[in-house]
Amino acid sequence: MNQCDPPKDRLIPYDEALEQLIAKISPLQRVVRKPLLEAFGEVLAESQRSTIDVPQADNSSMDGYALNTSDLASSGATELPVSQRIAAGEAGEPLQPGTAARIFTGAPIPAGADLVIMQEQVQFKGDTIRFDINPERGSNIRRAGNDIRSGDTILQKGCRLRPQDIGLAASVGLESLPVFEKIRVGIFLAGDELVEPGKPLAVGQIYDSNRYTLQGMLQALGCEIIDLGLVGDTLEETKTAMLNAAQQADLVVSSGGVSVGEEDHVRIAIEQLGDLHLWRLRIKPGKPLAFGAINSTPFIGLPGNPVSVFVTFCLFVCPLIKTLQGRTWQKPVAVQVAAGFDWPKPDSRREFLRARLETDDDQAPVAKIYPNQDSGVLSSAVWAQGFVEIAEGQTLRAGDKVDYFCFEQFLS
Repeated sequence: MNQCDPPKDRLIPYDEALEQLIAKISPLQRVVRKPLLEAFGEVLAESQRSTIDVPQADNSSMDGYALNTSDLASSGATELPVSQRIAAGEAGEPLQPGTAARIFTGAPIPAGADLVIMQEQVQFKGDTIRFDINPERGSNIRRAGNDIRSGDTILQKGCRLRPQDIGLAASVGLESLPVFEKIRVGIFLAGDELVEPGKPLAVGQIYDSNRYTLQGMLQALGCEIIDLGLVGDTLEETKTAMLNAAQQADLVVSSGGVSVGEEDHVRIAIEQLGDLHLWRLRIKPGKPLAFGAINSTPFIGLPGNPVSVFVTFCLFVCPLIKTLQGRTWQKPVAVQVAAGFDWPKPDSRREFLRARLETDDDQAPVAKIYPNQDSGVLSSAVWAQGFVEIAEGQTLRAGDKVDYFCFEQFLS
């Protein structure tokens, strides 16, 4: 154990544990270039600048007629002959004085025109238009560079690319983007009682839900998954699984086997194979959690209870993965809302209650919690939309302000 690491029998507060975990992780730097249509969900490795203005020229924001304000009648209706027709993608001729140009949305404004009048405001007879309004100079014109100027940074390094980011890159002519390679995450589950869904259950057995929860969360974060399956409750099998995963993956995540029972071998295996940086946290659910490294590959062992897996993944694995991905990770921002429940019994650990937002009679948001907060009740995480965080030793009465965090902040 490093002399700077805390004693292993101490319960580590949430903020301290998170700080330690992030401090031990460095972003991976494997960069590849991908075509735009393959870059969705990837993490951008270099900031991108535009080499063009968008739009490149003044253009019409709607179908109508381009003209010059000097040709507007000082009183009464204006009548102008139509001298040309300009569609999107065409370059018109300079506007002849005393005329209007038929123009369509996106088409460049011809030289000499300084406004566009909507076609709905015009009466058309033969080759002449007539209208009785006086639009202002610049009406219905999108100016060159109104969206993006040449040299502007359009995408920042470390962002995870969304559909609108891909579209923005395309709008300035980029055909590919440099992105970090997907991080490889090896997972295995410990527990002789676990059975794959679809197989019959014997007495004392349960279906393995954690494998599917973990895979779904890792997919949501854009990881490549190395699934090592179920591992028996022996020290040797645990060590073999750890070494196998560490050789293939950038990060190893396990579930189960991190407590202090005779069949819990993860902590001992980490200490024998590598370094254990932290173990046991002052949070609920999720007290048993092990974090360390095996041959320089970071390892995090989550509890076995289904809700504890979900909660600790959100709180610790998500920021760890985002840091490895090179993303600009920040702790999720809480929304302060009224508690729609009483919490009369304080706990020495920080609690993360499964909750969702509803509205009161005044349509104000209120945090409601699932009635059964047991760490084995996975249906609470399905019903909920986020967490309510309750500090150590805190009690609440309905109406008190609480911090609410949406699940999407962790998993996006």
